[in-house]
Amino acid sequence: MKKLITFTIILFFAVNIYAQNQDNKKIKWYSFEEAIKLQAENPKKIFIDVYTDWCGWCKKMDANTFSHPVIAEYMNEHFYAVKFNAEGKEPVEFKGTKFINEGIGGRPTHQLAQALLNGQMSYPSYVFMNKKSELITIVPGYMEAKDFDPIVHFFAEDKFLSEKWDVFKSKFESKIK
Repeated sequence: MKKLITFTIILFFAVNIYAQNQDNKKIKWYSFEEAIKLQAENPKKIFIDVYTDWCGWCKKMDANTFSHPVIAEYMNEHFYAVKFNAEGKEPVEFKGTKFINEGIGGRPTHQLAQALLNGQMSYPSYVFMNKKSELITIVPGYMEAKDFDPIVHFFAEDKFLSEKWDVFKSKFESKIK
């Protein structure tokens, strides 16, 4: 009986550790409102993936880049990551302004997506915000994990404040091969 109890306890801890490791291999996505709330409690930069349901490159980014364990682990550590559907219908309040999707046109876009992307509606696009929810930059387009990796490091580590992108990229050594 003692062996069974000991085995059960060891198995429980092994499964728990495995589950925690698996969780860290996926990006923890938040809603925009959740990220803003979390940022107020524990300041961290915000990364926003602005996508649409019909965007093939957005789906490829999810499948190939955001699912890469090195990317996921780094993103979870340094950002509150947000998935924001540019054609979503839910109203969002941000900095005292209520943003909506007015439903105008063939593919109506959400006002917050328009504001985040400065009206340059290209999918996928990624918005980097500082710890005060202020725009750092917008990066458009699909990227493989090895190409995306230096970009997230550049902004997460505030290298953009003191170093030119080309210089940083030439020195960057990715864990992704």
